[in-house]
Amino acid sequence: MKKTFILIILLLLPINIFAYSDKLIVGGEHIGIEIHSNGVYIIDFYGDKAIKSGFLRGDRIIKVNDTLVNSVNDINNIIDKKGTYNLIIQRNKKEYSLKLEVYLENDKVKTGLYLKDEIYGIGTLSYIDPETKIYASLGHEILESNSNTIFDVRKGYIYNSNILNIEKNNKNNIGEIHASIDNEVIGSVLKNEKNGIYGKFTSIIDSNNLVSVGKKEEIKKGEAKLLLELDNDEKQEYDINIISLNELDPVKNIYFEITDKNLLDKTAGIIQGMSGTPIIQNNKIIGVVNYVVIDDYNKGYGVFIEKMLKEGDKLLES
Repeated sequence: MKKTFILIILLLLPINIFAYSDKLIVGGEHIGIEIHSNGVYIIDFYGDKAIKSGFLRGDRIIKVNDTLVNSVNDINNIIDKKGTYNLIIQRNKKEYSLKLEVYLENDKVKTGLYLKDEIYGIGTLSYIDPETKIYASLGHEILESNSNTIFDVRKGYIYNSNILNIEKNNKNNIGEIHASIDNEVIGSVLKNEKNGIYGKFTSIIDSNNLVSVGKKEEIKKGEAKLLLELDNDEKQEYDINIISLNELDPVKNIYFEITDKNLLDKTAGIIQGMSGTPIIQNNKIIGVVNYVVIDDYNKGYGVFIEKMLKEGDKLLES
């Protein structure tokens, strides 16, 4: 009898104590994003000394003369005079040791490197898990634009933002949501992954209007909605049509077109700042907008919400 009792207890234990909630606080609001890098990125060069020494655009400097660096100021404090410095850089997840010849020009120290240690932008909040307060946004990674490399996060923050104006798509350029960013931090940025950014929401949350999670097997081609804020403090649903589904692609799982005349009048399609917009079908959140089709702005892609939730859950295991 005792052995039977122990067996029953073991069977009742949850398989994954970090499972995400089956109901979420759905986003749609715009947020300001600030990310500081782990190490310092080389984004370009002046002169050719650094290039001849083997440095490449997109290299991430992690040490100078055996001292860890996380900002341009850190590097400036070490490289303060002419000479040869030993730099440890990371490239394609491998570390390399390279020599940097620093020279003087008009009595100023010159490295030949243009550097970056932070990124700012606007995105759309996708969801908040009411149980864990893990949030997600964007549905895609943040890239360093000059080198097209994924930005490695040391620390970051999200903020409330207020829409200033909307620049519509035209035949020459993709449009953009212009917004101002509040000073009050509402969450941290802890991960930058192929299917979105993730962190902990630190502001007050309202758990009164939760939306169920739609599993990928529940998603159907046809009518669905985007939940999006295009006027300050007012989220609205806009009609879309899901054209096809792809379970095999890492991030482009839901192929859709915008059919809502009001949204097309406001934006002329998918514009910058809409990444992270929740996709709703049958009153469930099923995915998140992440890419636009460049030659047809009315069409775009979304990632399954389950993929984002599983990625966000990893924060609880670390």
